[in-house]
Amino acid sequence: MSKITIMIVDDHTLIRETWSYLLGRNEELEVIAELGDGQRAIEIARDKRPNIVLLDINMSPLNGFDILKMIRKLSPGSKVIAVSMHSQPAYAKKMLRLGARGYVTKNSPRKEMLDAIHQVTAGNVYICQEVKNILSEQMMNEEEGGDGLNQLSEREIEVINLIRNGLSSKEIADKLAISIKTVEVHRHNILKKLKVKNTASLINYINSSGL
Repeated sequence: MSKITIMIVDDHTLIRETWSYLLGRNEELEVIAELGDGQRAIEIARDKRPNIVLLDINMSPLNGFDILKMIRKLSPGSKVIAVSMHSQPAYAKKMLRLGARGYVTKNSPRKEMLDAIHQVTAGNVYICQEVKNILSEQMMNEEEGGDGLNQLSEREIEVINLIRNGLSSKEIADKLAISIKTVEVHRHNILKKLKVKNTASLINYINSSGL
C-alpha cells in the first residue's frame, strides 16, 4: 500500500518541523516537502502533486486563501487541509468554499490531525472539534436570541481584525481595496450587530469574546 504524501506549508519553522517530525513517525504517511514560502509551495504542489497539503492561512505575502486557489488550479488532485490559529467558523467556511477539504486549528491535537488526513484522503470533509463546538454554541445562541457574533460576515470579521490592529478607515479601505464609504458602512453594521456604541467598546468586546 502506497503512503499518503504530504506537503506542509507554514511560515513558522518550528511548527513545520514539529508537524513534519510527528507525521513522519506514522508508517502510512510520507512528508515530501515542508516550506514557508507560498509561491514555492505552489510550484512544489504543481511538480510533486502531494496527496495532502497542510496549509496555514496566515502567510505572507501570499495568504492561505490565495495559495489554496493556485494549488487547486495547478494540482487539482491534491487535497488541502487548512491549518489555522482562527477558530471562528467564518474562516473555515471560506476555505471550504474555495476548495479545501478540511479545517483544523493549531489547538488541535496530533490525533485529530491524523483523523483529518485519513478522512480527507478517503474523500470526506473534516472540520475539527473546536470549530464544531463553536458552531454548536452559535446555534444555541440563535435559538436564545444570539449575541451578534454569528451574524458577522467574513468581510466584517476582516474589518474587525484590521480595526483591532489600529488601522484607520482609509488604511482599511486601501488594504481591502474598497472605498472608505464601504468601510464606514461595515463599521456601522458591526457596531449594530454587536450592540456596542463605539470603536473602543468594540475592541473590548472582541478581546473578551476571543474573536
